[in-house]
Amino acid sequence: MFSSSSFYYYLKPIIPRWVQIRLRRRVVLGKRPLFRDVWPIDERAAKPPEGWQSWPDGKRFAFVITHDVETARGCEKCARLARLDRDLGFRSSFNFVPEGYRISERLRQDLVKNGFEVGVHGLTHSENIYASPEKFSLKADRINKYLNEWESVGFRTPSMYHNLEMLRHLGVEYDASTFDTDPFEPQPDGVGTIFPFWVPGAFNNGGYVELPYTLPQDFTLFVLMKEKNIDIWKRKLDWIARNGGMALLLVHPDYMRFDDKRPRSDEYPAIYYSQFLQYVKKRYEGQYWHALPKEIARFWAENYIIDPRKAQKVEEISTPRKAEGWARPSTQDKPEVDAKPVQVIAVTRRPRACFVYYHRFNGSAVLYREAKALKEKGFEVDLICLRDSRGDKAVQTFDGLKLYGIQARPEREKKSLLYFTRLAAFSLKCSLLLSMLGLAKRYSIVHVTTPPDFLVFSALIPKLLGAKVVMDIHDIGPELYMRKLGVKADSAIVRALKFMERASAKFSDHVITVTDIWKDKIAKRSAPPSKCTVLMNVPDEDMFSATGLVDSNSRETINLFYHGSLEEHFGVDTLIKAMPRVKDMVPQARLHIYGAGRLEEELRLLVQRTRLEEYVTFHGMVPFYELPAILKEADVGIVPTKGATFSEEALSMKSLEYMAMGIPIVISQTKVHSMYYDPSMVAFFRPGDEDDLVASLAKLCASKDERDRLAQNALKFIEKHGWSESKKAYYDVIDRLTATK
Repeated sequence: MFSSSSFYYYLKPIIPRWVQIRLRRRVVLGKRPLFRDVWPIDERAAKPPEGWQSWPDGKRFAFVITHDVETARGCEKCARLARLDRDLGFRSSFNFVPEGYRISERLRQDLVKNGFEVGVHGLTHSENIYASPEKFSLKADRINKYLNEWESVGFRTPSMYHNLEMLRHLGVEYDASTFDTDPFEPQPDGVGTIFPFWVPGAFNNGGYVELPYTLPQDFTLFVLMKEKNIDIWKRKLDWIARNGGMALLLVHPDYMRFDDKRPRSDEYPAIYYSQFLQYVKKRYEGQYWHALPKEIARFWAENYIIDPRKAQKVEEISTPRKAEGWARPSTQDKPEVDAKPVQVIAVTRRPRACFVYYHRFNGSAVLYREAKALKEKGFEVDLICLRDSRGDKAVQTFDGLKLYGIQARPEREKKSLLYFTRLAAFSLKCSLLLSMLGLAKRYSIVHVTTPPDFLVFSALIPKLLGAKVVMDIHDIGPELYMRKLGVKADSAIVRALKFMERASAKFSDHVITVTDIWKDKIAKRSAPPSKCTVLMNVPDEDMFSATGLVDSNSRETINLFYHGSLEEHFGVDTLIKAMPRVKDMVPQARLHIYGAGRLEEELRLLVQRTRLEEYVTFHGMVPFYELPAILKEADVGIVPTKGATFSEEALSMKSLEYMAMGIPIVISQTKVHSMYYDPSMVAFFRPGDEDDLVASLAKLCASKDERDRLAQNALKFIEKHGWSESKKAYYDVIDRLTATK
């Protein structure tokens, strides 16, 4: 199986260096506006550890300098860089790649003799040592050999890959392979703190201190972003100083240009670094504790850990595989068991899930319901969807969920060509984004809501990396497009759609449908029953509940509500055509329509022609999270779905939302509605029959007792089949899919 790192390192050697830099620059500059809220400063990272007191001698903040030496060219510049540090009154750590280039023993000895520190920087700079536990176990023996030979106590992984659990296999006092926030790294998951933290050892055997870098890397700022000054460094340092954290700087001699010649494409003037050190000295003289990484680690180990025997087991932060049974060899200066008990920061890697839906997030309570469920289960959740308009931000957050609105769809398409063109564009964008996110985040679950069925193939890269793919058939594809396109079941396009359904179901690890009718169809033609689960479109009771409904006795009108899409098969035209007689029989009746769709203009004209403006109001589309408050004004909900191909078998979510809100409904007696509902719960009418709809509405409007009776019986149905019950079935699916991960 591929891993994100092996995929990256497989391609890297064949890509010229200047091409690598240009490609990375385009990616970084494209991502930069999207992460301005968390880079270079993530305000949340300033929270100090519980029990935090101060740095030694009451200093305001700690200042640490580290140098990663990636190439032989960088190694040749180390002596000059060390002189620059020393001349300005600073000491630093130089991290060398043991098997990447020749390292002079004299150089290492001179550095240590002059007060610098030497650390180990991986084995080579062209591989990810965490690709598998087996691979790391082999590499760890060699890394420990160099740690012992060099008398080094610190480690940093090339390219800032990290796996804090596997690292316990190294004999180190500290690791420095993480960062507080840096969305531009190949593995961009930050640890979210500007303080060191303790990582407990395996099987109660010691541990080590993690030192995240907290100032942006020089390569990112000056080579990729091509910044022409040190303003970002200064701003981040000032923020760290205000919050009393650790300012850990990472610069590379490889990319510094010490003479006055024009820097190459992968270089920057060393004067930037010199200016920054002078800024630190001048602005914060006497206020900072300048220390080597090993000094920071020992201070933290002596003051801010608890008894290792009581420490929680650290979970993997950086890869989906867990290293089991590895214990870090004990090292010198190991803290005593009775060290001051202050805090352990428990580092955990939350499982990650991504939801994909060709729909606007604001218009989909179903998408939110399932994403929220996984968030409550401990997942970090992303969503790839549509956004309302081109002016909306492409990346947003909602209730702890990260939304990628990769395409706008401000209105429904009236022409098939435009519809399929936009659908194809979304699928292509989704495939590219999901591939990049999959490489970076290593999802455990990718949940794709269809149609279109082929959208599940956008999860190809995450699936190759180990993600389980859930195909959620919200609308069954062949039947839906038979209705949309007006074609028969034996047409070539429907046969192609059924083939795509089979291929998509086979590619997926599990299939969810919303009715038993559709499950039976899928089981017959596309997937075995054991691979299918029914989850009805029931709403989340946390949002849609029968509390706070407005008493109709307190107003002069009877409010009839329809909410949802304004498409032909939903029968809103039938409802509007029935309204002249409804108002004659029930003069206080008022119809409120919330939604949008291709027929909106046509339906508005129909209202004008029948002179119903006083009785029918179009309110447009509202976000799903505003809908419950609006529905509290409803006396009757109406679900006028027509009886035909597809719509006969589509269980209306709006009917279940009305039920959960305690609102009685008048609903067309389609095949699927008759399967789940009965006359004790709802008022049926014949699909498409205006006369029958008028009679049902008039009867229900005339009797509050009847409305209350239907609402109470419907609530019993929700109690039995609602989301609190369906969520258990959903969790069971997720647990079974991730059990072997």
